Amino acid sequence: MENQTIDFPTIIVGAGQCGLAMAHELVQRGEDFLVLEAGPTPGNSWRSRWDSLELFTPAAHDALPGSKFPDKRVSYPTAGAVADYLETYAKAKGVPVRTSTTVTDVRASADGGFLVRTADTTFTARRVVIATGVHQRPKIPAIAAQISAETRQLHSSEYRNPAMVADGPVAVVGFGTSGAQIACELVVSHPVALYGNPTPHVPEALIRFAPALYWLLVHRLLTRSTPMGRKVAKGFFTRGAPLIRVSVKDVQAAGVQTAGRVESIHGGKLMTKDGTPMEASTIIWATGYRPDYSWIDGLQLDELGYPLHRRGISTQIPGLGFLGIPFLYGLTSGIIGGVGRDSRYLARHLHPYKEAGHAADPPFGLNTSARDHE
Repeated sequence: MENQTIDFPTIIVGAGQCGLAMAHELVQRGEDFLVLEAGPTPGNSWRSRWDSLELFTPAAHDALPGSKFPDKRVSYPTAGAVADYLETYAKAKGVPVRTSTTVTDVRASADGGFLVRTADTTFTARRVVIATGVHQRPKIPAIAAQISAETRQLHSSEYRNPAMVADGPVAVVGFGTSGAQIACELVVSHPVALYGNPTPHVPEALIRFAPALYWLLVHRLLTRSTPMGRKVAKGFFTRGAPLIRVSVKDVQAAGVQTAGRVESIHGGKLMTKDGTPMEASTIIWATGYRPDYSWIDGLQLDELGYPLHRRGISTQIPGLGFLGIPFLYGLTSGIIGGVGRDSRYLARHLHPYKEAGHAADPPFGLNTSARDHE
């Protein structure tokens, strides 16, 4: 097909919860825009999660702006239910989405706007919002290459259910919420050991019996505008997200063996810090993801691979915005119930190139002390 050029004031890349929340704001403002989605439907990435995955926040806090989540407020939606909700949301809100369209290149144009390229179309825009999230590249330690070929290795993004895991002992590496949940599911049918240092735990009782207090804590207090939030943000990037809905005691009570952090390889086997060898037929790396912004021309990144920004507004490229970055503004910036706040801010403050001034405050980083308002 011959490449064509189409112009829109705003292009949103990604039709997950972040992109759809931003789309809602632009619909409310009567602005013209287009959402480009690589998958066949809005919210499709949720259909690639493991079968039994449930959100760690109840349905009361899992809604996008202008639409309740269609489930009991105290229930925990499955990944499939989230995908259905996002697809329905896009249709109900009349969001213009072009699906099965992968963006291959975003770059500033000579006139101060942007060129957004796909396989068969080049879009021009005065603003671009990158709403792809940060789950692009599975993060697997380099030592994985030294493990015996007899041991099967999976990243948590490839795991679906226990039936796909061969008989024999399983090692789950990464003591965050995902690793703990996968280990607890597998231990019913396999000997399982969970390796790593557990992240801090948020008691489920707080979520279930004091939901308003829980949401006040995670959504209102733990932001870049508060001393407590900035302290948590530093630990978030160095230690990972907290354990939610599952604790160390829960894991051990389920029969999962817990061990320390993996430190080395000996004889093709993983070794913990105290020299204990890991006996496993299958290793599941629940070690998170790395962001990938290599398709944005000339974008400067910090030491963790994230763009320099101020509440999602690029401090380097005027007119370029981001959603879904961990702690973009608050602890809830990366989850479905928290993206509405960030999208509202972007809709109000992300100006086209010719209208954008230089940010008066420094970009967010691991050592930031900048303050901002809701």
